[in-house]
Amino acid sequence: MPSKAMESMLRESLWAKTLTDEELDRVVRESHEREVPVAGFVMRQGEPADLWFGIIEGLVKMSVSQADGRVSTFTGVTAGGWAGEGSLLNPGPWRYDGVAMRATRVACVPRHTFERLVSTNLGFNRFLLSHINARLSLFIGLMEFDRLLGPDARVARCLASLFDPILYPQASSFVRLSQDEIGLLSAVSRQRANRALHELERAGLLRVEHGGVEVIDLGGLRSYLGEEGALAPSPRR
Repeated sequence: MPSKAMESMLRESLWAKTLTDEELDRVVRESHEREVPVAGFVMRQGEPADLWFGIIEGLVKMSVSQADGRVSTFTGVTAGGWAGEGSLLNPGPWRYDGVAMRATRVACVPRHTFERLVSTNLGFNRFLLSHINARLSLFIGLMEFDRLLGPDARVARCLASLFDPILYPQASSFVRLSQDEIGLLSAVSRQRANRALHELERAGLLRVEHGGVEVIDLGGLRSYLGEEGALAPSPRR
């Protein structure tokens, strides 16, 4: 039997609204829950991609690792978010890692269930298009942050990116991330993330609190450049 938390997460997901009651009941029956410890793998590069993952509780870092130990982090998926649909639409192994940054619980929808919804439900496909488009926009933005913005602006834009209503439907003004986690997602050190957060606090965009940050001005975070960002080189044409 599915746990109450998993069943609630499935039934309250945006895509669930595209299903009939019978279809949704079947998805709930076919799905299962996993508990992943800190630093454990939700998905692992090279292993078969056979599940669609929804985050019930916790935080998952999406990244790729190099043989020399270097890690490149793409984004984080918070509670209420979904991951893995791209790999399920292109059969084969996972092309990236999903690592739990804190104790995490995930809802696991089997590949055959996902493929049935894709094959039979137009509304579900429309949801997937919106979800994948939002993810693509996020990744394009992350490339911009990495190439053109200084550390303060990267932290600002990283926090702002966690408010996309499709990717992060449960987002609230309080972002429950540690400074270590913010640094990892922004590709800066914990110390540099701490400096950036206090700079953004002085700018009136957020308030640093125990266990996370309270966002005061989301629009300001989305447009923040800072002195370092203003001095960044223009892209080549």
